[in-house]
Amino acid sequence: MDHSTTLSKHINASPEKVWAVISDIPGSAKTLSGVKAIQMLSEGPYGEGTRWKETRAMMGRDETVEMYVSQSDPPRGTTVTARQGGADYTTLFTLEERDGGTEVTLFFGAEILKPTLLSQIMMAAFGKIGMSVTRKALAKDLAEIAAKAEAN
Repeated sequence: MDHSTTLSKHINASPEKVWAVISDIPGSAKTLSGVKAIQMLSEGPYGEGTRWKETRAMMGRDETVEMYVSQSDPPRGTTVTARQGGADYTTLFTLEERDGGTEVTLFFGAEILKPTLLSQIMMAAFGKIGMSVTRKALAKDLAEIAAKAEAN
């Protein structure tokens, strides 16, 4: 069972400035209002293998998820992966220089690894609501990334 969404936003800043915001994991709690805390689990610059724990407020409660960079191609794109609660989560940022700025496309996907009858029923009943909440949070993230990149 697969659930995904894709959003795009034009940002009036160069791909390098947008990349600097997206790849600043330690600073993301200051940039993104939905992120309450970041705990770095690896050292060094952003790249494949970078790991951290991210705490977000989701649907009225705090959720902490361990995340890692599974692909990095500065300043063109990156893939961040997480696994929690029997699901794999993938977030893919693609940056394309366009019209004096950057077109950012954000793909988010959730895949249940071993769907049971109960998980299939729950996803059928609540999956659309969960993806709607997730889509709103991702749209807010994109707006806040744009504001920071455009201000720098």
